[in-house]
Amino acid sequence: MSGGIFLQTLQSVWLFFQDQILGMKWLNNLIGNLLSALGIDLTTRLGGSVQFFLYDVLKITVLLCVLIFIISYIQSYFPPERSKKILGRFRGIWANIVAALLGTVTPFCSCSSIPLFIGFTSAGLPLGVTFSFLISSPMVDLGSLVLLMSIFGAKVAIVYVLIGLVIAVIGGTVIEKMGMENHVEEFIRNASSVDIDSPTLSKKERTIYAKDQVVSTFKKVLPYILVGVGIGAIIHNWIPEYWIEAVLGSNNPFGVILATLIGVPMYADIFGTIPVAEALLYKGAQLGTILSFMMAVTTLSLPSMIMLRKAVKPKLLGVFIAICTIGIIIVGYLFNAFQFLLI
Repeated sequence: MSGGIFLQTLQSVWLFFQDQILGMKWLNNLIGNLLSALGIDLTTRLGGSVQFFLYDVLKITVLLCVLIFIISYIQSYFPPERSKKILGRFRGIWANIVAALLGTVTPFCSCSSIPLFIGFTSAGLPLGVTFSFLISSPMVDLGSLVLLMSIFGAKVAIVYVLIGLVIAVIGGTVIEKMGMENHVEEFIRNASSVDIDSPTLSKKERTIYAKDQVVSTFKKVLPYILVGVGIGAIIHNWIPEYWIEAVLGSNNPFGVILATLIGVPMYADIFGTIPVAEALLYKGAQLGTILSFMMAVTTLSLPSMIMLRKAVKPKLLGVFIAICTIGIIIVGYLFNAFQFLLI
């Protein structure tokens, strides 16, 4: 009996953490009360859109700043030179696994991960290992885990991150087996790497670094948050539910493929896609279809592919895009097939 009470208490504590700390449901209620006090009718499309917009912008901003600070503080212990040394100690698939895991504590979008990818490749690390890092960095950072938990719950968030890591490991391993080192641009293959030990930072210096990262990263991602939340508010309150279900629901067997292809030319990070995903789920889109859209946006955005093209030749770029696209589509259909176990 005592064990049952303990489990119930633990579940209650977790639900409170998920709803009120991560999900900030109290903030949504507070904003609703304030808007009602100002005479705004929340039952109308316009009123509901205003509430959705204010709530999601504030919630994501708070989570974003806290997460960036924590992750940047951790990241201060893993500058590129130290990361290179860590990766250099491993061989085979273990190197790909470590590279994928290392990608979880790096910046939040694919464009900011590419300079690190170029540095690792120039330093002589195996090409497949650096691609495992490049895939995982934008797709499965620690911020995505926490934000996904706040929207979809712990099971979905954990499975998403694990599958993202699997895609990164498999993708890097396949590229390594194909032996495509000659398809990296000459200036990167011939670059010299200066092996300099990173200076030891004090706790105060790490704190200052983390604060600076909060400011600089927030400035970069704020436009995408505003656009993403704006799109989410429109979907949530203005687009009929049957439209979403017809295009991205279970009745459309090509929904995952369509969502992936739509996501590729877009550019945003995980923080910009979360409100869109939240609104799509509310309107009846399938979970796997939504997650495929998020993965495509964060991993295969057109601007990041243009940047990557500067570092690799077209054939290698095409292989990278093909591996990620196929992996994302497979994951989407798997999530849709087993959605009943996760939600």
